[in-house]
Amino acid sequence: MTSGRTTSTPLRYGWTTGACATAATTAAYTALLTGAFPDPVEVILPKGQRPAFALARERLAPESATAAVIKDAGDDPDVTHGALVSATVRAGAPGSGVTFLAGPGVGTVTKPGLPLPVGEPAINPVPREMMRAAVARVAGAHGASGDVVVEISVDGGAELARRTWNPRLGILGGLSILGTTGIVVPYSCSAWIDSIRRGVDVARAAGHRHVAACTGSTSERVAAELYGLPEDALLDMGDFAGAVLKYLRRHPVPRLTVAGGIGKLTKLAAGHLDLHSARSQVDFGQLADLVAGAGAGPALVEGVRGANTALDALRQCQAAGLPLGDLVAAGARDAAVEVLRGAPVAVDVVVIDRAGAIVGRAH
Repeated sequence: MTSGRTTSTPLRYGWTTGACATAATTAAYTALLTGAFPDPVEVILPKGQRPAFALARERLAPESATAAVIKDAGDDPDVTHGALVSATVRAGAPGSGVTFLAGPGVGTVTKPGLPLPVGEPAINPVPREMMRAAVARVAGAHGASGDVVVEISVDGGAELARRTWNPRLGILGGLSILGTTGIVVPYSCSAWIDSIRRGVDVARAAGHRHVAACTGSTSERVAAELYGLPEDALLDMGDFAGAVLKYLRRHPVPRLTVAGGIGKLTKLAAGHLDLHSARSQVDFGQLADLVAGAGAGPALVEGVRGANTALDALRQCQAAGLPLGDLVAAGARDAAVEVLRGAPVAVDVVVIDRAGAIVGRAH
């Protein structure tokens, strides 16, 4: 991934939906108690930072107050960048503490395995704690009880959620309110990796004994058809092979299929755990050594060494009757097993070409 900036220009950090929801909650509760919205509104993040947020919307009603901020994800390509995150705060029953509701655009948990019970709004634990702490601070400053109902909404969240893992994880109706630090680190891809982990959790909670980690939609379709796997047993691994394997090492599932294109799995076979083109490359010298070890003649070895792409190397080998796809699959499987470090996970690998044809397997 590239940002379109020069390497000498630092990338700009942003704020999570959890931080935005906390800012909106702080402003809304303050207005409910005082009749005035603080703008900008300061929040305290888990590591002590104190960013201030400008309000994009405010509404004071007789029994509720609503405030909203626009999420700024900085220079990260976040699907929720620019989304309007709102909080509506009402008085709760005495002694009830802070109760959370999912407003329009925020999902509801419908499957076990997530860090929230089924039926709860998809507002993750750390954002909840941030909002509880903010409510306590406002209540303490104004002599209030802190017993409130907080309803979080995201404009257009249901549509945005279709571009996330939420439907597969059983979070229906909208987005999740996320964040562990309150800060979005540009291009850290932490949200994707977190979704991989939650996908494993959901699969385990559903009792699935076989999951497939796939590099893209084509390999996902192939794995689902090949093994008859349900949607919640499919992990959208993308480029993050290491994230899948390291999490399964700690939270094992009896069987793992790794499915992907010849290029990405060639990189996994070489020991790369981040398969993105900007962070790892196909080593054609290693591929040439691989086919030489399999008995290829000098012409084919040199053809593979000078190949333009892994797919080019594959086609040369196919024409010569040499099963490069199987060799890559075996190497990728060995690399995966090494990362798993003895965890009770049986691994097989399926290698496909761009059309989705299976060109290599290792059991």
